[in-house]
Amino acid sequence: MRKKRYLVIQDYSSEYPNPITFAKGASLVVGKKYEGPEDWNDWFFCSTPGQDSGWVPAQIIEIINGNIARAREDYTARELNVQKGDLLLGLKTLNGWVWCENPASSESGWVPIVNLQEINQ
Repeated sequence: MRKKRYLVIQDYSSEYPNPITFAKGASLVVGKKYEGPEDWNDWFFCSTPGQDSGWVPAQIIEIINGNIARAREDYTARELNVQKGDLLLGLKTLNGWVWCENPASSESGWVPIVNLQEINQ
């Protein structure tokens, strides 16, 4: 997968200090679907044993029966705190968010795509 380069055009700070994190095959209970003005489609509030609940993209969820599901892949809902002017590498885009690495700090996490501007090389 080709990494994309992004410039942060608006600060972003996570509101979730304990993000849900699980391995492929983990059992999930799927809750409400995110509905908001941001165009963040297909995110579901899920829980898994021993963790705080958190937002999970539909692509990660394999429904087994009703609201019982399992994880299709390893996942973390960790969000990356960023400041305007930061330069990031984007690895994966899902439902209005980009999984980014910050080369300056070696940290990684999700950032809303509206806070980013792709840098064409």
